[in-house]
Amino acid sequence: MRLGVLDVGSNTVHLLVVDAHRGAAPVPSASHKSVLRLMRYLGDDGAISDEGIDAILTAIRGAVATAEEAGVEEMLPLATSALREATNGEEVLTLVERETGVELRVLSGEDEARITFLAVRRWYGWSAEQLLLFDIGGGSLEIAAGGDEQPDVAISVPLGAGRSTIGFLPDDPPTRDQLDALRTHAAGVLAEAREQFAALPDPAHVVGSSKTIRSLARLAGSVVDGVGSNERSLLRLRQLDDWVPRLAKIPADARTALPGITADRTFQIVAGGVVLAETMRAFGVKELEVSPWALREGVLLRYLDLLN
Repeated sequence: MRLGVLDVGSNTVHLLVVDAHRGAAPVPSASHKSVLRLMRYLGDDGAISDEGIDAILTAIRGAVATAEEAGVEEMLPLATSALREATNGEEVLTLVERETGVELRVLSGEDEARITFLAVRRWYGWSAEQLLLFDIGGGSLEIAAGGDEQPDVAISVPLGAGRSTIGFLPDDPPTRDQLDALRTHAAGVLAEAREQFAALPDPAHVVGSSKTIRSLARLAGSVVDGVGSNERSLLRLRQLDDWVPRLAKIPADARTALPGITADRTFQIVAGGVVLAETMRAFGVKELEVSPWALREGVLLRYLDLLN
């Protein structure tokens, strides 16, 4: 069957259309992406502005049109931290449903972590044993760990790349003091988060997912042979520590000349790199593997699992 996952995130509104059935990997057939960076539309009261709401409606209408053209049989629409935390989030959700016919399901941060963990587990398989997952979105950082399809611990902390950019890196390019302030803040948040994982076994694999991590891995990572002819992408902490200061010296509009840095991530890639480096440091991780599957694939897989 042809399914569509519509993900209204803090940075983009992204529709992924796949052909899928239970027991098989979903095969992408079409997509539609609009770059919003919703954090910039939040007022001092935490509400999404009228301009931001218009941008959301326009993006969702475009995604719906793509879904109709692609022959999507079932739409799986979801929203994450930006709408979850906006003080007028319920009003926006009601307006979206009235204007577009799309009823968005707002995921909690823990749900995001658990669903993404499911996707990563399916990608790596049972032989990967104990997994530790890092996933950096626009508004939040999800961390999960466990040996099964459902993680033993799954948390979300407010260290998303977009949120961290707006909160700590207002200049373009950012100053050294701004970068140091973000590092200090992230280290404090992560030290507390790390305690929740202290009783778990050491992971056999540490995995990063999300577009931010994939972008950083393409820029600074390594490709090694995997099983058979498959290649694995690795990102080492020392590579991040080498590249992030260099990225921070380049204006955002010039970063797209670098491999892996796309226009939808260029403004927040430095903050994403700082947060990822501090996360790896907090958990004692020297390198991580990069998963091509993340939240949207997890939503698809869970939907297929529930089919009769």
